[in-house]
Amino acid sequence: MRARPAPRPGLRPLPDVSAVPDPSSPTTTSRPPFTTVLVANRGEIACRIIATLHRLGVRAVAVHSDADRDAKHVRMADVAVRIGPPAPEASYLDIGAVVAAAQATGAQAIHPGYGFLAENADLARACAAAGLVFVGPGARALDVMGDKIRAKAHVGRAGVPVIPGTAEPGLDDAGLVAAAADVGYPLLIKPSAGGGGKGMEVVDRPADLPAALAAARRVARAAFGDDTLLLERYLPAPRHVEVQVLADAHGGVVHLGERECSLQRRHQKVIEEAPSPLVDPVRRDRIGALACEVARSVGYVGVGTVELLVSAQAPDDFYFMEMNTRLQVEHPVTELVTGIDLVEWQLRVAAGEPLAFGQEEVRLTGHAIEARVYAENPERGFLPTTGRVLVLEEPTGDGVRVDSALLPGLTVSSSYDPLLAKVVAWGRDRDEALTRLDQALARTLVLGVRTNVEYLRQVLDDPEVRAGRLDTGLLARRWSEVRFRAPDTPVLVAAALSALAHGAEGDHPWQRDGWRVGAPAPTRVHLSTGPQEEVEVAVRGTPEAATVTVDDGEPMPASLVRLGPDTVSLQLGGLTRTLRVAHDGDVTWVGAAGVVHELRRRTHAARLADRLARATRAERAVSPEIRSPMPGTVVAVAVASGDVVVPGQTLLVVEAMKMEHKLTATSDGVVTLTVRPHDLVTLDQVVATIAPHPQGHEGSTP
Repeated sequence: MRARPAPRPGLRPLPDVSAVPDPSSPTTTSRPPFTTVLVANRGEIACRIIATLHRLGVRAVAVHSDADRDAKHVRMADVAVRIGPPAPEASYLDIGAVVAAAQATGAQAIHPGYGFLAENADLARACAAAGLVFVGPGARALDVMGDKIRAKAHVGRAGVPVIPGTAEPGLDDAGLVAAAADVGYPLLIKPSAGGGGKGMEVVDRPADLPAALAAARRVARAAFGDDTLLLERYLPAPRHVEVQVLADAHGGVVHLGERECSLQRRHQKVIEEAPSPLVDPVRRDRIGALACEVARSVGYVGVGTVELLVSAQAPDDFYFMEMNTRLQVEHPVTELVTGIDLVEWQLRVAAGEPLAFGQEEVRLTGHAIEARVYAENPERGFLPTTGRVLVLEEPTGDGVRVDSALLPGLTVSSSYDPLLAKVVAWGRDRDEALTRLDQALARTLVLGVRTNVEYLRQVLDDPEVRAGRLDTGLLARRWSEVRFRAPDTPVLVAAALSALAHGAEGDHPWQRDGWRVGAPAPTRVHLSTGPQEEVEVAVRGTPEAATVTVDDGEPMPASLVRLGPDTVSLQLGGLTRTLRVAHDGDVTWVGAAGVVHELRRRTHAARLADRLARATRAERAVSPEIRSPMPGTVVAVAVASGDVVVPGQTLLVVEAMKMEHKLTATSDGVVTLTVRPHDLVTLDQVVATIAPHPQGHEGSTP
């Protein structure tokens, strides 16, 4: 085995099989670039930045909304400043409040992270006016590259291939509708001011364009404070490859290789890796040199990413999409294969330091893959979820890194992006990285909030993913094929016994103490395992010494012993399993073998009510009630109470975590709304009802 090279100036030692670089290990020995830095963000990226600030000996200032008062980034920081209520436009997007917080705490610089104000030239100018350093490129680069319309025009003039689309900035809806004919269908609506897939809408026909423009503007305004839109020709199923660049204020520009980001859902990345399985060294040199020239053309300073769409069939054909003038969510995979702490170098070049290494010193070693853990329910169409983290376990070990905002007791609200954490793995090759990531996800446990961890593991096991045959449409084509694991008998028994031990009451046929003349009566625990699925667990005895029967199965001896606050040992039929269990009201959460189950206890009264409701619905074939599929905010109402509606007609729009969901009529009839714009709604709340047509109005339309 060859000896590992000595550390290069400004870089960490290259990774080996037993270690993986992370932001906690030093890359330089020079003095800190600043003494105090304010982090103008939240969530896992704020935590990530604070980790590097503390490693460098820099005082970290956090800002927070009322919703984030107890968030992890607030606890990690040396000092935290409240900047407003939960709504982003009144807190994290408030430039005046952010700058005032920096001045009040003696900060010398503001790091914007990603999202919110990260690509906002007005913040850069406000920092300059206040004598603060903006940790990012200058206002000119933000103006040109931060505006995706100007960016495409700029690189197009330099001869870089671009995707056909609108070239005139600031078009209103009428102007965009007129321009759409030249762009052609299908087309993609994109916010000009931000990224992350927020506000993107694919439109297949002209009739759908006006409503899609309205939805995209709402999301863009809420996420970025700017609702400027552009149109692009939609290219089905290309590969998404991006190049990481790093530039200083002295003319030094290097690229740090590329990332493959093709595994996306709804234009939002899910799994990323470096390097790309598609890119060989010759192509890497070519697209890397192009990305560096794009950066030089605007005098770029800091970390940036040039994003490209590449044809899998013709890998030498690529189109410039945009340049993200900020740190990317997926930056850890680049850090792991290069050994470079990108946040540290953002700070150093912002402070005026030159790069300590050149292009020839940048080498890619091994392979790294990142999976994004979202608060979402794959079984309900990946709708955002909320809740309180009851139990948390995050993986550690060789080649594993976790960037996370999670804490036990944390409340996940609907006010912000659903990204909770990123689990990243490094390996000597792609296969080893994939295996390590899958094992790390199997050790990732969140009880109290539904996440996509089980889905991520199934994606990693997909033959196309394993083979590296990726494109941006792969997940959309295959996610409906995913089969989620139903709770097995031990999980159901553990949930029932643990609930009874926790003080829950089951259904008794006779007395409340569970006894009748002649023999002990079983305590029956009814558990909902899905929208229309329920299991009965009959328990005789105590949780420590019971006989249990699941539905019509055979009686089995069972014993549940608590090993800790949230850990139990279940003996069932001669086998012993250790499970993680938590309770929240009538819900019991059980974690087993990398899979989490949310089991709701159903009382006798609730089951009777359900049967009555089902009987009523059966008479009408469809439910008269329209329920919200997720907690969130009503952002648009398309009808009024008393309007006659038809099946499929949009009634209202609910937004949560920067994602909109249209609620449509399920039948002909007269609608009655129970909510108004800006109302907060809960999961499954009735937001409208549809009554049969009154006499004489059958068949009418709005």
